[in-house]
Amino acid sequence: MPERNLEFGTFGARGIKGHEAVARRLDALAGFVATPITQRRGLFARLHYLTRTDRARETAREAGLTVTDRTLQAWLGGKQAPSKKNLQSIETAYRTVRRRNVARYLLARLNREGRGTRVEFHPVNQSQVSRPHQRALSYRTLNVRHWDRIVEAWAAEDDDALDEAWVNDATVDLGSEWGQYEYVTNVGFAA
Repeated sequence: MPERNLEFGTFGARGIKGHEAVARRLDALAGFVATPITQRRGLFARLHYLTRTDRARETAREAGLTVTDRTLQAWLGGKQAPSKKNLQSIETAYRTVRRRNVARYLLARLNREGRGTRVEFHPVNQSQVSRPHQRALSYRTLNVRHWDRIVEAWAAEDDDALDEAWVNDATVDLGSEWGQYEYVTNVGFAA
């Protein structure tokens, strides 16, 4: 695709891919449990979220939490503590299930019945780039109306699909300069 950066950061510019910034923002909007899983409160919050209904348990199993109901009850009762491997499985399953549950809500909020959501693009940090190599970049805003593929790729945790959806459904609408915003310091929007 034209305008893709092949060697980003060669002259000292700093930033992250736009789709990574979008994923971080969507994660923040999803409202994950803030308490670390290594603390009792964080572990119980995640386990209760994953086991409160039969459908939640089934989805957790699909997401990789493959322990018996007896083991789950022992963890919830405080009689047994999960191993580090199981803590990682719980965290992964929790994030996967939470993303699936929140995706439909976020999609409705971001699309706003076709009106879309205003997105802010903050350009890369060029403070370490020598003066002759600096670009004239500015803060840009854009109203993104189609979030379907973006949210779907985020919920599925598909990084490549999210990158493609973000570039094709949002960034290219910036016009001929869209390649300058492939890497950014931040992407801001609310839902």
